Amino acid sequence: MADLDSVKESKNYYLDIPARCQPFYLKGCGALDWGMQNRLSQIFRPESGRTVMLAVDHGYFQGPTSGLERVDVNIVPLAPYADALMLTRGILRSTIPSSYGRGIVMRASGGPSVLRELSNEQIAVDMEDGIRMNVAAMAVQLFIGGEGETQSIYNMTRLVDAGYRAGIPVMGVTAVGKDMARDARYFRLACRMIAELGANFVKTYYVEKDFETVTASCPVPIVMAGGKKLPELDALTMAYNAINQGAAGVDMGRNIFQSDAPEAMIKAVGKVVHELMPPKDAYELFLTLRNEKK
Repeated sequence: MADLDSVKESKNYYLDIPARCQPFYLKGCGALDWGMQNRLSQIFRPESGRTVMLAVDHGYFQGPTSGLERVDVNIVPLAPYADALMLTRGILRSTIPSSYGRGIVMRASGGPSVLRELSNEQIAVDMEDGIRMNVAAMAVQLFIGGEGETQSIYNMTRLVDAGYRAGIPVMGVTAVGKDMARDARYFRLACRMIAELGANFVKTYYVEKDFETVTASCPVPIVMAGGKKLPELDALTMAYNAINQGAAGVDMGRNIFQSDAPEAMIKAVGKVVHELMPPKDAYELFLTLRNEKK
């Protein structure tokens, strides 16, 4: 029983200070439940409102991609420098230390390999498994304009419904086939559809012309996909431009783990995303860190 003899009567109610109600900092996420906002804050830094995600989920349809042959050797040392990891449940359980304290965005769709029609995906991970693994978000691929468009939309809407029941956000990923347009008009359509149908944030590609119209017309945060491997300065410039044109972060894979100095590269990307360091300065930082490592 509590000792009641030393209880002091309350006296300071701060009557001159209005009750504080701090709005959530992410675009379009102010009405989400506390748990979903808390999970999103594990992905997007509250200080900047942006994220550096490290995408290492390529093996779910490509197999051991160059740079991902040994995730334990090549990726685990980079994990502390990312705000979140995007990966599969197989890699999470088998390879990522359970002491890892940052965000996990788990790939939830899958099915065909690179040998088949990629748009024929299904939900490959149950939301309950996401709960068991304490993930910050689930990710699903959408093939807007592709052969499997309707199925991929259905995959996402099922996952969104389950996510709201569990308090886990869903990221929709715009998948672009080899015969599909990569311009602002297409991405405005794809990102807006994904957001309208319930995704809490969207991953999409950067385009040099009118990318700001893509971010402006999407009511939830957009994270820029890294795409194919570029020279380091070009990748840093792309990230800088995307952030300045409204992106809430980047999800880079090959432009980090296929760099000849992955740790230096992810640190430089972080400076661009969170501190808006100009690309040339970030590239100089990359070179300095790479030389120090050597």
